[in-house]
Amino acid sequence: MLCTGNLTDRATLEYLQSITPDVRVVRGEFDDKAQNFPVSLRVVEQCDDDGGGGLAVGISNGCCMVPANGDVDTLAATARQMDVDVLVTGKTHRFEAYEEQGRFFTNPRKITGAFSPLVLDPIPSFVLLEIKPGTEIVAYVYQLENDEVVIHRTEYKKGEC
Repeated sequence: MLCTGNLTDRATLEYLQSITPDVRVVRGEFDDKAQNFPVSLRVVEQCDDDGGGGLAVGISNGCCMVPANGDVDTLAATARQMDVDVLVTGKTHRFEAYEEQGRFFTNPRKITGAFSPLVLDPIPSFVLLEIKPGTEIVAYVYQLENDEVVIHRTEYKKGEC
């Protein structure tokens, strides 16, 4: 499980760990620095069928990026710096999933749909990434719209951008 930060308390982290013991969290602007979450993290490397190439996935809240508003060039520079093909970020409070500069970017929004001064009508959502053997990812976006769960599907294959 990848979390883009702002857990804000230990109880939330413990709840996530009750779902799966493998929870990777990066620091958001409202997280306690005593929890020592990293600002960014390279979390997954999936090799292709021959044991080489493959995909690398990174995660960052986005609060330490300048500008921190989901700027495409800043995200692309961060992905290059982290040497990842897929970058999962937060901060903007809006869902995004797109290919840019040969990489895939997704912002799952927030699972709670809690108030945000950046978005007037927040919609709860999360992203499930299916990492297929080789160089392909399918992103399933679950959103609560009008009291119904709606699922959107986006595919990314490295090298086909």
